[in-house]
Amino acid sequence: MVSQEQRRRQLAREKFLRQQQRRTEARRKARLRNSVIASVLGVVVIGSVALYTTGVLKDDGDKKENASAQVTPSASPTSKAPDPCAKPAAGSAEKLSWKKEPAMTIDTSAKYTLKLATTCGDIGIALKTSAAPHTVNSFDFLAGKGYFDHTKCHRLTTQGIYVLQCGDPQGTGMGGPGYTLPDENLKDKSLKNNTYPAGTVAMANTGQKHTGGSQFFLVYKDSPLPPSYTPFGTIDAAGMKVLNKIAAAGENTGAGDGAPNATVVINKATVTKS
Repeated sequence: MVSQEQRRRQLAREKFLRQQQRRTEARRKARLRNSVIASVLGVVVIGSVALYTTGVLKDDGDKKENASAQVTPSASPTSKAPDPCAKPAAGSAEKLSWKKEPAMTIDTSAKYTLKLATTCGDIGIALKTSAAPHTVNSFDFLAGKGYFDHTKCHRLTTQGIYVLQCGDPQGTGMGGPGYTLPDENLKDKSLKNNTYPAGTVAMANTGQKHTGGSQFFLVYKDSPLPPSYTPFGTIDAAGMKVLNKIAAAGENTGAGDGAPNATVVINKATVTKS
């Protein structure tokens, strides 16, 4: 017999996968509309098409999810918990894009660390270079280009699974670097019983194989998930304290999945070879 707790975890996993699938469908619809509009209006109105596409994503995507993802740091949270974080550093995220995955430039036998200097404190992450070389190489490339700088972490889940999701310059959960990455390290020994343990950093994806981009999630409490998301790093003790502080402030919907009430902005991301 399936216990109530097992059923709750199953429902949480199904909800997470449905959200990923809805995002994939929203992207597909947007690409289709882009193609139709471009063929009718021509290249002269490319800028207008881009603006229209943004509107399509808002209308056709999961309205509740997108609304929560687009909350700005200055928006008034519904929770009574105070914002535990500081104001973001001056500057804004650059929406950069590339056509293909960057060439391998890291030393796959060396150790690398990722430092996220956030408005809530520094989060240090030991990267699993040899186990996830494509992912680590991509983060080294993107961080070097300032891709993550001034980006907000747009999603916090507090029921079923327990993660903070970051890495989208758009702040909507729809952005990416223009290329995708292969799945890696899905048989990591830390992933036991379909659970991503607290302290894990893993890639978000669309629900399909090999669709990782720049979005990633940080696990602050053991979370029941299938081994479909590349685990590529482990958060240090100081970083876990920061992450738990963010989680304690809650999310803005009160339903267990929305934009964090805390003003979580990555002021600077740095990858260092040790």
